[in-house]
Amino acid sequence: MKCFISSLVAALAALWLGACSGPPQALVVKQFVLRDQVRNPNDEPMVNMEKERHLRGAVSMAERRQRLGQYYTIQWHDPAGTGHGTVEVVFQYQQGETASLVKHMIRKFPAADSEGTAEFAVIGDDFFKGGKVLTWKATLRRGDRALASRQSYLWR
Repeated sequence: MKCFISSLVAALAALWLGACSGPPQALVVKQFVLRDQVRNPNDEPMVNMEKERHLRGAVSMAERRQRLGQYYTIQWHDPAGTGHGTVEVVFQYQQGETASLVKHMIRKFPAADSEGTAEFAVIGDDFFKGGKVLTWKATLRRGDRALASRQSYLWR
């Protein structure tokens, strides 16, 4: 009987916690800055994992240097819009050395997709010559409609 009650309590707790999470956000932006090529044992395990992920495959020090910079992972979710036009994730940004010039990158997804992940990187020569990204804006579009947008604090 104790086993049944503890199983019931565990199941109810899991159901309650799952109901509290709510629907997924339409657009989530995750940022990572790869500043150096050295594995530091004092860093958090997740930081070391991200470093290894972005440096994987770069053998020489020159190749590893070209991977330094800023990475943006954008997760999008649009359950209601499948099949109503192709999906675009537009990433706009300004860098420290390029003044007010707004650069942009676009990733496209098939109309049948209702969720996905887009990766954007400002790395290598673009990062070293243009400077670090000071401000950014990510927009999720389906067809000609903007569905969601996220931006950094300094975006105009």
